[in-house]
Amino acid sequence: MPTPSRSPALQAPSPENITAVVLAGGRARRMQGRDKGLVPLAGRPLVAHVLDALRPQVGMLLINANRHRDDYARLGVPVFADTCPGYAGPLAGMAAALRRVETDWAVIVPCDAPRIAPDLVARLAVASEGGRHRACVARTADGLQPVWCLLHRGLAESLDAFLAGGGRKVAEWLTHEDAAVADFTDADAFLNLNTESELRSFGTHGPRVRGSRRSSAR
Repeated sequence: MPTPSRSPALQAPSPENITAVVLAGGRARRMQGRDKGLVPLAGRPLVAHVLDALRPQVGMLLINANRHRDDYARLGVPVFADTCPGYAGPLAGMAAALRRVETDWAVIVPCDAPRIAPDLVARLAVASEGGRHRACVARTADGLQPVWCLLHRGLAESLDAFLAGGGRKVAEWLTHEDAAVADFTDADAFLNLNTESELRSFGTHGPRVRGSRRSSAR
């Protein structure tokens, strides 16, 4: 396996050299197979709310999707698919992202989380210690939030090797890479909407809804 993620020679992450990648590439089984990012919330696709929250925080935006890519592209953001076949989970989208981004860094988030913190990217960047850590992950009182992470594109080979070896768990790969941790006290900023009932409740009750705080984005 490649060596872990600490390095003294990387450019520090800053908004202009970070691309936000929204993972929308899964089968959404708990959403009865509907393409989760395109499910409407307040009259707009769910993923549009995620993009709005990320746009002020980064220099570029991308969407990872394996279905209905033309529909996603209508949101005005470049779309790319997994390169690993067979819906291999969030890591497949992350691996494709690291090969696709043109910036040094990629911040990864799921498509089903409309409450993204306005300082999410900045706090993950601080956790990198000026680029000394090539992987940083969010953590709340509920534990690690593995699909909310900041990655240097130099990790592409490590992630490809992990996938080729059968690895599919994001947290396991991040642990191997000795990912730095950014702690967040507002767990609701990581709430995600995995089911149609959660989506309906969120649309009706907003901040009072109880969804999941561990997103698969798949």
